[in-house]
Amino acid sequence: MIQKTKFKDLFLIKNTAHKDQRGYFKELVRENKLKKKFPFIVMSCSKKNVVRGLHIQTKKPQGKFVTVMKGKIFDVALDLRKKSKTFGKIYSCVLSEKNSNSIFIPPGFAHGFQSLDRETYVIYSCTKYRDKKSEITIDLNDKNLKIKWPSKIRILSNKDKKGISFLNYKKNYIK
Repeated sequence: MIQKTKFKDLFLIKNTAHKDQRGYFKELVRENKLKKKFPFIVMSCSKKNVVRGLHIQTKKPQGKFVTVMKGKIFDVALDLRKKSKTFGKIYSCVLSEKNSNSIFIPPGFAHGFQSLDRETYVIYSCTKYRDKKSEITIDLNDKNLKIKWPSKIRILSNKDKKGISFLNYKKNYIK
């Protein structure tokens, strides 16, 4: 079931896990329902308290269909579409193997998450290939964003530690 949010084109997808004595089976994404193509699919494995993001590609923005295969995440999408009514606003939710929820984040959003389990596997189905040259990171601790991360202890990559402020993003990337 596709559930609309107050953010234009950002959807929470409530998948159904069909369980039996063997385990479970669930559909993750149906292109005919979302009306999106996903030519680039990647996966991450994160330890507890790892934060990945907030990432965006400025020249070739990606839409992302995000699903947790194992574990649990606090997922964050930051609307950076300059003409959007929700520009600069955050959408957050918990995605997990148990709740079977996924999210579709349209192009123009920065995305990140914090792993809430000892070991979390996330699959991202992307509408465009990665454009490393135009990828930037927004500071996940930017006070203007008011993100309420579940844990203060965070493990970050060196790139993510150097994220730019939201105000810097607005000044240098919004024309």
